Amino acid sequence: MTVTELVSYEDALATYDPVMGLEVHVELGTKTKMFCGCSTALGAEPNTQTCPTCLGLPGSLPVVNATGVESAIKIGLALHCEIAEWCRFARKNYFYPDMPKNFQTSQYDEPIAFNGYLDVDVDGEVFRVEIERAHMEEDTGKSTHVGGATGRIHGAQHSLLDYNRAGIPLIEIVTKPIVGAGEKAPEVAKAYVTELRELIKSLGVSEARMEMGQMRCDVNLSLRPQGADKFGTRSETKNVNSLRSVERAVRFEIQRHAAVLDDGGTIVQETRHFHEEDGSTTSGRVKEEAEDYRYFPEPDLVPVAPARAWVEELRGGLPELPRVRRNRLREEWGLSRHEMQSVLNAGAIDLITATMDEGAPADQARKWWMGELARRANEDGVELAALPITPAQVARVCVLVKEGSLNDKLARQTIEGVLAGEGGPDEVVAQRGLKVVSDEGALGTAVDEAIAANAAIADKIRGGKVAAAGALVGAVMKATRGQADAARVRELILEKLGVEG
Repeated sequence: MTVTELVSYEDALATYDPVMGLEVHVELGTKTKMFCGCSTALGAEPNTQTCPTCLGLPGSLPVVNATGVESAIKIGLALHCEIAEWCRFARKNYFYPDMPKNFQTSQYDEPIAFNGYLDVDVDGEVFRVEIERAHMEEDTGKSTHVGGATGRIHGAQHSLLDYNRAGIPLIEIVTKPIVGAGEKAPEVAKAYVTELRELIKSLGVSEARMEMGQMRCDVNLSLRPQGADKFGTRSETKNVNSLRSVERAVRFEIQRHAAVLDDGGTIVQETRHFHEEDGSTTSGRVKEEAEDYRYFPEPDLVPVAPARAWVEELRGGLPELPRVRRNRLREEWGLSRHEMQSVLNAGAIDLITATMDEGAPADQARKWWMGELARRANEDGVELAALPITPAQVARVCVLVKEGSLNDKLARQTIEGVLAGEGGPDEVVAQRGLKVVSDEGALGTAVDEAIAANAAIADKIRGGKVAAAGALVGAVMKATRGQADAARVRELILEKLGVEG
């Protein structure tokens, strides 16, 4: 099935109702692995952060990471889940070359958190995504396939294995079937992963950087004929690693499933690979059922039984959750839901609030992050937070504008200098000579010269056409290289021409 053979999205939705299930894996930001004391720090030489336990060597015994358990409970509480009074780990048996033990230590039918929900906003409508469970497990190692054109194992000449990541703590968050989203299914999926990422970051349990693999989404999708009750056969698109790609994967699979079904074909229950370059998916392998993994209780780990007092202590220490915080800030900033969604989509909320904490007014902080800086981030193809400018520096630009040292044009040039690595705002202003011309004598001379050079326009202004003053203001601004206060220049022009403003 190629992209050109897909059913149109509109036609697919006219005939079928999409059903989704989203499985999100989050790498926890613990200092050590889930079942041993090996470091989780990034950037180490391959296979230098390993030990007999995470390599699965005979005689080694695992020990549960207490911080990993605490993080799992925090996530469960933030997702309005019930926290198990007693749960245990299980062995999930399958062969992956980058899983040295030949099984994954996970949780199966006894997760630490279950029966929760997360509300998300899509175009002003609230969708409640129900959470089936959030369970603890460990990550696999990393395979690098060398040779070939795709970077995948097929066609590669050989593969390299790095076990540094094997054993890093993971939380897998699994939704219940998401029904009723209809044509908004792709947007609901994206909104859910977006909201979940913000929640995870707010808890401080992970940076949740999808581009670094710290958060990954498996997209399960099936179609059922409109009005039917029985779910269709699902496909699972694995390891989707950006918010935009989650939306694209759902949309593509809806169109692909519809094309297969309309042609009288049968959907194969399988895992699929997502391709960023064109938003398509391709077949990976037939999807296993739970019994294929031969789950059984992990004999080397004792059950986990979180004390109720500890759970309630963690509940009491949860931060203000992102949705609650957003609604509060939206009211404080006087924004519409659409405007606040734009701020969220840009990843600017924390940057704006941090800039306000440094002394900038809310409207000015929002103006620069959502205007000039968002434009630069888009041009450079980076996240807003990745720009080489800090909230403190943006706040300083706001102060310089407020005190009259800079106008908007000069402020943009100052920001440009900071982004170029020329120093902080004050250094850029000094080095580039960007300060507003505030000397009344120099401004008066520039105004006199503009009036003399544009006598006809001056006569129009004297005759009552005050709007024509804009042309003289422009002439003065050009003469001062944009370093004059335009409002003050206009006042001087009208004063010299004897006209009321």
